[in-house]
Amino acid sequence: MAHQATPVRRARLGRALGPEPTAVSGVVLLLPGGDEESARRPSPVLATASVRALGRRLARAGREEGLATHVVHYRYRGWNGSEAHLAQDASWAADEAVRRYGDVPVCLAGFGMGGRAALRAGGHEAVNSVLAMAPWLPEEDVAASPEPVKQLAGRRVLIVHGTNDERTDPELSFRLAARAKKANRDVCRFEVHSDGHGLHQYRSEVHALAEDFVMGALFGRSFSRPVEDALAAPPPLGLRMPLAAGFGKSLRR
Repeated sequence: MAHQATPVRRARLGRALGPEPTAVSGVVLLLPGGDEESARRPSPVLATASVRALGRRLARAGREEGLATHVVHYRYRGWNGSEAHLAQDASWAADEAVRRYGDVPVCLAGFGMGGRAALRAGGHEAVNSVLAMAPWLPEEDVAASPEPVKQLAGRRVLIVHGTNDERTDPELSFRLAARAKKANRDVCRFEVHSDGHGLHQYRSEVHALAEDFVMGALFGRSFSRPVEDALAAPPPLGLRMPLAAGFGKSLRR
C-alpha cells in the first residue's frame, strides 16, 4: 500500500472581519500569540482570541477609509528558533495582502509571540507600521545576536506593554525600542501600569490607543496628543509613556 505524502502546511488569512470594503486602501494583519517551541498546529479559536476583539474594533473604525482586517492563521504554534515560523507567516501574509489588494499600506499588529513576529517581519516592503502588544522577546545573551531592529527603519512603530507582565518581560521590549529609536525616530512605547500580560485590566484604553495609531499610520489621520508626544519625545520619555486611564473617551476625531 503506497504511503500518502504528508500535506504541506500553509499559512492562511482568515475572512475579513466585518463587512469588507468595496475598495480597500489599507490592511491590518493581526498576528496572534504563540509558543516558543511547538510543531503543533494552532487551535483556530483559542489562538486568535487575543486579537479578534481588537480586529473587530479596527474594522469598524476604518470601514469608511477602506480598511481590510484579517487574522493570520499560522502553520505552527511555535516560533521554533532560527526557523522563526511565525515571522515567516507574517511576511507571507503581507505578500498575500498585496496579491489581493494591490499596492496598499499594511500594518502588522501582533500580541505576545505575534508581537515579535510583527517586529521581525516589519521590513516587508508593503508594511508601513507595526503594533506590538506585550511582545515576547528572547532574553539578551552575549553569545547570541540581539533581536534585529534595522528592518523597522521607515516604519511607524508602537509597542504597548503592561508593567506587571510576568510572561513577557517589559524591560526587554523597552531595550528593543531604545535600540530601534536610534535608527528610526518614529518609534514609541506605552506602559500600562499594573496591567498583566493579557492587558485585560485596561483593555478599552489599549484598544483605543491601537485604533488611534493604526488609523493615523495607515490613513494619515491626526494622532492623539499622547501618541504625537511619545513619537516626538527623546528616549527614554517616549518609550516609557504611561497609558492614561480613560484614554480614548475624549479623543478628537
